[in-house]
Amino acid sequence: MYISLIAAQTGINEKSVRATVALLEQGCTIPFIARYRKEHTASLDEVQIGQISDALEHFKEISKRKEHIVHTIGEQGQLTEALQQQIADCWDAAALEDLYLPYKPRRRTRAQTARERGLEPLAALIMLQREPNPEKAARIYVNEEVPTAQDALLGALDILAEQISENPESRQQLRHQFERFAVVHSSVVKSKQDTAEAAKYRAYFHVEESLNRIAANRLLAMRRGEAEGYLRVSIEVDDERAIERLCRQFVRGRGACQDLVRKACEDAYSRLLQPSIENEFASLSKQRADESAIAIFQENLQQLLLAAPLGGKRILAIDPGFRTGCKVVCLDEQGALLHHDVIYPHPPQRYRGQSTILIETLLDEYRTEAIAIGNGTASRETKEFIDEVIAGRALPVYVVSEDGASIYSVSEIARREFPDEDVTVRGAVSIGRRLMDPLSELVKIDAKNLGVGQYQHDVDQVKLRKSLDRTVEHCVNTVGVDLNTASLSLLTYVSGLGPALAKNIVDYRNENGPFRSRKELLKVPRLGAAAFLQCAGFLRIREGENALDGSAVHPERYALVEQMAADLNCTVSALIADATLRRQIQPDRYVSAEVGLPTLNDILSELEKPGRDPRQEIETFEFDARVHTIEDLVVGMILPGIVTNITQFGAFVDIGVHQDGLVHVSQLADRYVNDPTAVVRLHQQVMVKVIDVDLQRRRIALSMRNLTKS
Repeated sequence: MYISLIAAQTGINEKSVRATVALLEQGCTIPFIARYRKEHTASLDEVQIGQISDALEHFKEISKRKEHIVHTIGEQGQLTEALQQQIADCWDAAALEDLYLPYKPRRRTRAQTARERGLEPLAALIMLQREPNPEKAARIYVNEEVPTAQDALLGALDILAEQISENPESRQQLRHQFERFAVVHSSVVKSKQDTAEAAKYRAYFHVEESLNRIAANRLLAMRRGEAEGYLRVSIEVDDERAIERLCRQFVRGRGACQDLVRKACEDAYSRLLQPSIENEFASLSKQRADESAIAIFQENLQQLLLAAPLGGKRILAIDPGFRTGCKVVCLDEQGALLHHDVIYPHPPQRYRGQSTILIETLLDEYRTEAIAIGNGTASRETKEFIDEVIAGRALPVYVVSEDGASIYSVSEIARREFPDEDVTVRGAVSIGRRLMDPLSELVKIDAKNLGVGQYQHDVDQVKLRKSLDRTVEHCVNTVGVDLNTASLSLLTYVSGLGPALAKNIVDYRNENGPFRSRKELLKVPRLGAAAFLQCAGFLRIREGENALDGSAVHPERYALVEQMAADLNCTVSALIADATLRRQIQPDRYVSAEVGLPTLNDILSELEKPGRDPRQEIETFEFDARVHTIEDLVVGMILPGIVTNITQFGAFVDIGVHQDGLVHVSQLADRYVNDPTAVVRLHQQVMVKVIDVDLQRRRIALSMRNLTKS
């Protein structure tokens, strides 16, 4: 029903849309369709499939709205065949509401009162604009409720104003003017302009900017200032031009009636139309700004979740601090807590000798292979202390983002994992596990608390949650999940599972031991054939009964791989191990009605590196030894840094002075940059130049122009 509409909206051909919609309606997930149903969709990616899914949901919502509108108008006895057809043909939400507006139940209006007083015929007479003396014509409507002819005319004009404001063409015409010419005005609330709280909105105290050009972050900042009571924000067009266009639509010629219609147009615009369309565009512009901010957040989150993992190593992790000391934990290769302690190498205690002895003891006792240090308070000082302690040891040291670790440490998930440990231990464990596998650890934390968003608390929270969940789902299924070690949080995001089935898998694993094959999943309570189809390809079993269980080859294609092996007179294991054998496979021989070259090429790629991790290799990093605080910075310095957040207006970079600097979008490259994510990525190591330091406001301006990125 919606195929052509979705194709037109997304720009994707109807055949692919039809196939994708059919799969979505069958309950297939976006990751499953993108990975295992390429022949059906002509190899659409997850973004395109997501667009189709969103469009399908949108048009279904409009259909429901249409049913309600038709039912409501029908109950009023005003549903004509022509109107019903107009509603059936309309798929624009705003235009649909325009059609419904004259019939929409509402609070009592001036026009409604005038109609009840019998003035509708007078309004119709005036609108015809043929009566030479409307005041004389109005006298016949004088009665107890309408004392004078002037009162009758005013009531008739109220009716006309409402009719003009509800005219679909009038509303569309004004929308067109708002789209092209609307200006956003922002001004400070005078009674609050000198307060310290209002100071953060000083850049928006006097702003006039084109609505169709304003950056999403600026609009969201204005709306936040408005919500907090420091700013007044309005969206306006040229009133005179708008009224004149309205008059051209309704006023025909000159005369007394024409003058009255003109007055009705002016009233309709100022009292009804302009406020309504302004509210509509305030909502629409906010929606667009939300979408832009959410898109930035999604990109940042994806980069964060797909950050390079160190892998299964024995970790010593440190949550640094000054007065309260540095919490130290030792983890095994699976991230299990082996030991925890506290050291005080920094002021005020400064027990460096004792701290050194303890760290050396722990490194030896727990056979540490790498060290993770949180990037919060005292991070730089702790890194320098650890470098002194391990001098001569071949131990890599990594600085790890702490964003969200405190949220995790007090969460229900953390309490279940470490019921007998305090929040400081849990936070340090999280830091260590993030080094081993960022994805596995970060899925336990609400994405809004990971420090990579832009106005995430101001945007539509339902849309934000949906978008972030989809991003997490994409990342989890892109990497794949070890069925025998994955946490409940990680399993929840696997295609086709969700919280209930994920819990059942963990419970089954706890009761029966590790899974030996993917097909054993079918023994998990409530995990039927449909869920198995969706999830199996994304779950890995290392060294299982079937060599393919550790790969991304779906069980539904095991027989095909076995046939390939049989044709070469070898086993599947031999086929995986021997590149010479794989090169003898001729994919064209295995094309069928169900399996095409896209799937065959994916299978051959997977046989080459079964269960390969698509993430990059992790790198160590060192800050410039010359700078430790913002006071050490000098304009012109060129320093190494790490990108910590990306926004629409630029990127924030940690240069090791406890205050991130901003590389404005205009300073990101030697060319015009529209999208910062096209130039930098989260946690990227970059070189930056200091171009301004504001000690009073603790702000650092940086540039990457004419510098080489790593």
